[in-house]
Amino acid sequence: MPAFFDRLADRIAEIDSVVSVGLDPDENRLPDAVRGADLPRWEFNRRIIDATRESAAAFKPNAAFYEDPDGWRALEKTVDYARERGVPVLLDAKRADIGNTSRQYAKILDSVDAITLNPYLGRDALAPFLDRETAGCFLLCRTSNPGGADVQDLELAGGERVYERVADLAAEWNDAGNVGLVVGATSPDELRAVRERVPELPFLVPGVGAQGGDAAAAAECATATNGAGLVNSTRGIIFAGEDSERPFDEAAGEAAADLAERLNAHR
Repeated sequence: MPAFFDRLADRIAEIDSVVSVGLDPDENRLPDAVRGADLPRWEFNRRIIDATRESAAAFKPNAAFYEDPDGWRALEKTVDYARERGVPVLLDAKRADIGNTSRQYAKILDSVDAITLNPYLGRDALAPFLDRETAGCFLLCRTSNPGGADVQDLELAGGERVYERVADLAAEWNDAGNVGLVVGATSPDELRAVRERVPELPFLVPGVGAQGGDAAAAAECATATNGAGLVNSTRGIIFAGEDSERPFDEAAGEAAADLAERLNAHR
């Protein structure tokens, strides 16, 4: 199987979109149209996938919304359904641990195409993931939440910031060409600085939807020299029809297409 970032670059070129659609089916916000289904989260995701897949370079379910028996069933069906339709799946799980635990976590890469990882335990904790040469590994670097600055902006002894050091380490660990970074659109100056620092690493750029991040900076910086990279929106797409009379999936499809168009204006 070709490496994930090669497949992603091909997908982006095919549909002319870097949009990643987050699939976080918050049960408190699911529309009435799916609440009577056997697996409401799966039915919601299925309709979102059908409505948005022409604009989706990838789908990004967050593991937190599936951590119960019915949730894992819904996630499994969601992943299979998306991949059967030619769209890769990036699991947002922010994994990393030591020894057997990390090896156990890495088994999820038998089922999904890519994963987000926490780099703060170091290279040995990430090895079971990085050794999966066909999978994508996005390391947290400069995240989109305000509190990310508490640690990520700290200045190290040599004058560089923690997030800059993470970017440098990611480049060092990219022997298999399967490492990317999570860098938020809510910090556009840092986003541009990291892109200049590691031009060869694909980015997953969150924060352009409900968080109000800089879409222009996201579009300019997401893709690496190989053409791979993603700009994610979750609530801004999947709940786009929440306050309207339109079917939720129709609204999501329009929101995904609109975001792709907005981003393409800056790519």
